[in-house]
Amino acid sequence: MKAMYFEAFGQRPEIVDVPEPTPSDDGVVIGVSATGLCRSDWHGWKGHDPDIRLPHVPGHEFAGRILAVGRNVRRYRVGERVTVPFVAGCGHCDECRSGNHQVCPDQTQPGFTHWGSFAECVAVDFADTNLVRLPDEVDDATAASLGCRFATSFRAVVDQARTRGGEWVAVHGAGGVGLSAIMIAAALGAQPIAIDISDEKLAFARACGAVATVNARSVADVVEAVREITGGGAHVSIDALGSPTTCFNSIRNLRRRGRHVQVGLMLGDHATPAIPMSQVIGHELEIYGSHGMQAWRYDAMLAMIASGKVRPQMLIRNRIKLEDAVEPLVTMDTADGLGMTVVEF
Repeated sequence: MKAMYFEAFGQRPEIVDVPEPTPSDDGVVIGVSATGLCRSDWHGWKGHDPDIRLPHVPGHEFAGRILAVGRNVRRYRVGERVTVPFVAGCGHCDECRSGNHQVCPDQTQPGFTHWGSFAECVAVDFADTNLVRLPDEVDDATAASLGCRFATSFRAVVDQARTRGGEWVAVHGAGGVGLSAIMIAAALGAQPIAIDISDEKLAFARACGAVATVNARSVADVVEAVREITGGGAHVSIDALGSPTTCFNSIRNLRRRGRHVQVGLMLGDHATPAIPMSQVIGHELEIYGSHGMQAWRYDAMLAMIASGKVRPQMLIRNRIKLEDAVEPLVTMDTADGLGMTVVEF
């Protein structure tokens, strides 16, 4: 099968022929129809993820049809259209039994713990726990775009932040994660504010539901700008980028008893950012992480998509082939593109 492949971190990947995977007893092999191109893939290629073993095939957001099924799989059959959360739980540990597969200590992640979806086929373990059937109303490219950014944002906004109608939600970063969070918050009746350094992205954020925008390059103080718009600070703030600056600002711009959710990855040199802990204590702030979403929670998200309440397909701005995906991957740290890129097979 064709796959994007590299043998050293930071080495330019190539599109080559590699052996097709076979399913584990509890797993399946999925023929990839579409896969998202995500900043997490760039982090993996750079060597920021300790789980990756070389040589490697990246890719973790995907949708397709089941091609082969392991002998212990009971809930799924060859030919079904499915997607998978980027965090796959083992299904039998304490966290999985409690429904929190996204923090399973024995989790697997296609594109990180094993070869991923920048290939014609990908293997997924513990299929009965982790697969999600796709409704006809959700096409493959849209489903592929959900796996990391939109699903993680859904959990961040809905489950972790407990966002309610009328609340101010500051979203730092208007990339795929941030735009997803804005769209979801708006669908809940909240008032999202988009913060970014690109006027083009901020304009698109308004189309996705932002009621106000802040260009971080054009204001003297992002925190004060948010406080002025909200009349005292955001109820919820999300760092959708993952940098020391956006993380700090996201916490600082909260009103008393506000909730910060860290979605953007903080890896490498950014792994230990400064936090205004005196404000966290004095204002009784809540700080949460958001790491993917469980397969069983996809039904609520897919229902909103099928009904048209949220339209993640709006965020897909580029559709490319696997042969054209190398350059966008290796330049993702400097690219200033709008929305998401999806690789279609």
